Parts: sequence; structure tokens; C-alpha cells
Amino acid sequence: MKRVIVLSLMLAVLCVSVFAGGGSQSSGLPAIGVAIYKFDDTFMSYTRNAIENNAQGKAVITTVDSQNAQPTQNDQVDQFITKKMNAIAINPVDRTAAGAIIDKAKAGNVPVVFFNREPFADDMNKWDRVYYIGAKAEESGTMQGEIAAEYWKANPDADKNGDGVLQYIMLKGEPGHQDAELRTEYSIKAVQAAGIQVQLLAEDTAMWDRPRAVEKMDAFWARYGDQIEMVFCNNDDMALGVIESLRKAGFFSGGKYLPVVGVDATAPALQALAEGTLLGTVLNDAQNQGKATFDIAYALATGANPSGAGWTITDGKYVWVPYQKVTRDNYKNFQ
Repeated sequence: MKRVIVLSLMLAVLCVSVFAGGGSQSSGLPAIGVAIYKFDDTFMSYTRNAIENNAQGKAVITTVDSQNAQPTQNDQVDQFITKKMNAIAINPVDRTAAGAIIDKAKAGNVPVVFFNREPFADDMNKWDRVYYIGAKAEESGTMQGEIAAEYWKANPDADKNGDGVLQYIMLKGEPGHQDAELRTEYSIKAVQAAGIQVQLLAEDTAMWDRPRAVEKMDAFWARYGDQIEMVFCNNDDMALGVIESLRKAGFFSGGKYLPVVGVDATAPALQALAEGTLLGTVLNDAQNQGKATFDIAYALATGANPSGAGWTITDGKYVWVPYQKVTRDNYKNFQ
């Protein structure tokens, strides 16, 4: 019982410390609350670091981990508003919850910037002090498919059974997430647009997660084996999980190879490119997404016009950060 009480007290102290000292009253700087859907997502850790680095000397940032739970994030937003933050930046756990967050922010007159997970257009139109920072997911899917098509055409041996059809596995991120759905759709559209016939062997979600991707690929390999000619993954963490699984099956040594493509161009993915285990990825520019998120939130927090923050704002609400292809030919440019 004593251990339970001590743990509860420790958690209470932690929660207080996360939200303490966030206001501009003590520092003279504007206060911005930032909620990340979960801290252990590799890409989001880069974005979070970029937000915090760009805030140095300009704003007090209070960043919280929503632990992939929308109720937790809702409570955090409530606390941001109660603390009278000058602006809040939200990477939503569930994009369908954005409408309720906007309603709360509007009632508290706290401008809000969403990033990485795009709210629905109807929700974005609820208020004129709502913005979104992200990238067009269909672009990343198209680039991923182009990387795959170029490899297929340049390497006839990739067609293991010689039937002229690309048999593939698709590992998706979170179901319903716009990046997962659009990357899945447009990657295959790009392959087909290159004149390549395709056959989907299996599709499943690994929720952006590397360990889950290992488990999924273990099962796929056990079922389909050498029928698999390529693996598409909606992000690099899952692609690295696939590679880890394939290593156990003897790939990436002795000339045994299976092409795997991802998205994000994280540091571990660039290392995999250097090692020759990852075919390609697409830069999802965390640095500029984080900078844009801070710049727009800072403008709102200080009462400035976001159009003067140095970013092109589309339809009065959206900042789109472009993707870039990353392959073995150019990965050093992104290290």
C-alpha cells in the first residue's frame, strides 16, 4: 500500500512539473503548449526537437506526451487553456478529435496550430485562428512508388517468378490516418503509372511501430516466402522492422536481397541506406515542419499576422512542407 501511495505522489509531482512555469508572467516570453501524440515515435521526436530548438529565447514551450491516448491529450489541452497559454500546437492522437479541441480553444480564445495529423476541412473551418502544418501525403506515396518502379525496371531479377507482375506486401501506419491511407494508395498508383502490373499479397497495420512490423513481417514471410518481391512501408520505423525480420530469414548477406521502401528519412533509415538494406525512403522534413509549427504558433501567440512568419499559407490555413526522394545515390545529402 505504501508503494502505491508513494508512486501516486511521484506521478502527481511529475504532472505538476510538466505544467509548472509555463506562463509568460514569470519570463516575459509568450507561452506555447505543445502536445505530441507519443514521444517514442521517431519522426515526432525530431519534430518536437525542432519546435523546442526554434523556441530558444523567444517563447516558453511546455511539451507533453499524450501517450497515444486521446483522453489524455484532451486533458492536456484543457490544462493548456486553463493555464492561459498564448497558443497551443497539437499533434492529435485522433484527427477526428480536432473539432472538439478547436471548440475548446475558441471558447478560451487560445489559437491552435495542428501539425503532422491533418484535421478534417470542416473542423479547420470552425475558426479563423486555426492552422495546419504538414506535408501532402500523396506526394510521399508517389515518390515511394517511383523509387520502387525504378528499381523494378533496372533489376529484372527482382521479378522472382518471371511473371511480369510485382507481388508485394503493404505495411500501413495507423488506420484512418491520412498519411497511411494516401501513402498506401499513391505508392501503388505510381508503380502502375510506370506500366508495371502489381499483385497485393497481404496488407496489415503495424501502427508506425518497428517491433510490430517485425512481428507482421515474420508472419508474412512464414506464409508467402519467396512469393514476396517487394515490401512497401508507410514509414521508416516499420521498414526497419521489416528489414530486421528479413535478416532472420537470411536476407542482406550472401547476395540475398529483398527491396524495402519507407518514408521519413530518419537517421536509422539513412544508416540502412548506407548499409544497403533499405532500397529508398522519402524525406518527411521534420526540421521544417517543426520550424513552421513554431513560427506560426509564435506569430499567433504574439498577436502577429501568421502570413508574415515566412511561410506560404495556402487557403489561409495550411503550410505544406515538400517531400524529397532519398536513395543510395543521394542519402549523404540528408545526413
